[in-house]
Amino acid sequence: MLNMPHIVRDVMTTTVAAVDRGARFKEVVETMEEWQVSALPVLAGEGRVVGVVSEADLLPKEEFREADPDRLAQLRQVDDVRRAEAVTAGELMTSPAVTVRADATLSQAARTMARESVKRLPVVDGHGTLKGIVSRADLLKVFLRTDEDLAEEVRRDIVASLFAAPTKDLQVTVVDGVVTLSERVRDTSLIPVIARLVRSVEGVVDVQFDVTGAASARPEPPVAGRQL
Repeated sequence: MLNMPHIVRDVMTTTVAAVDRGARFKEVVETMEEWQVSALPVLAGEGRVVGVVSEADLLPKEEFREADPDRLAQLRQVDDVRRAEAVTAGELMTSPAVTVRADATLSQAARTMARESVKRLPVVDGHGTLKGIVSRADLLKVFLRTDEDLAEEVRRDIVASLFAAPTKDLQVTVVDGVVTLSERVRDTSLIPVIARLVRSVEGVVDVQFDVTGAASARPEPPVAGRQL
């Protein structure tokens, strides 16, 4: 059976800095500085994620420090002005928070980050309770797998599964995450299938082929009594 894709639970950080929605502005800044992070989940109740406060949410406080009060009144509905006047995490945060489940695949998490233009995602359970956080750097950890580990998975879970019996016809080598399959493939129609499956292995950078088809089949010997 093919390995299941690596999931967020495999790479997420479980020790997470967070603040409650009543945390004051200065406390938010101090927490970010202490933990060396640029964003914090905002929690309510029993650890339920209700928003995220980031450095971008805090900067309007400085940006509008010397703004004309009359001008601020005219821009009262603008989000940045609202944040410039905010004093708690609940007032500063972006809500609802973009989150991900621990059982989501790394590809799903990566697509969510790209779609929402965020660098990290709070990881929540089915009740929205904070369980961890996953960052772009965490998603790239799969590319730290050794070439030997990747080659073993390709041989065991892909090559072996596509042939009825163990075969030495297809050789698997991996260099810097690039998988090369060489020698002979008895059924060349399997090549696109093999390529798709190999690319789905977490940590594979690319797949290349250096293969030939099986030798041409010999004509069948005549069968007695059969008209040729």
